Amino acid sequence: MKNNPDVFEQRIIVLPEHLDDQQHVNNVQYVQWVQDIAKAHWFSRATPAQQENFFWVVVEHSIRYKQQAFLGEELILQTYVGKATHVTSLRYVNIKNAKTGKILVEAKTTWCLMSQETKKIAKISEELKQVFLE
Repeated sequence: MKNNPDVFEQRIIVLPEHLDDQQHVNNVQYVQWVQDIAKAHWFSRATPAQQENFFWVVVEHSIRYKQQAFLGEELILQTYVGKATHVTSLRYVNIKNAKTGKILVEAKTTWCLMSQETKKIAKISEELKQVFLE
């Protein structure tokens, strides 16, 4: 992923609660971070009205675990939205080691837009698609 305005980024430090019995980051934790960065990206770009009217749910996760991360390491979480249909969008997430720049995890997730009012699937407008193309 190139660092450009389409990419949303956060940094985190691996804490003891992120580890599994082998003392490296638990795979389930990576899934949580994939969801967390997606949510943070939505709240950083969507207008208050959009946030009030819509929310996203995960339809599918595809995650490739490439390397391990350990206690105290700084990680970079990067995400961007790729292709969008009329009700779903494809989001990409890379989790990297901040010191080495090596990709630890690559994720591709499909999200479905939902109406806050009806709790049913909502159509992704062109205006909403533009939120992530800034």
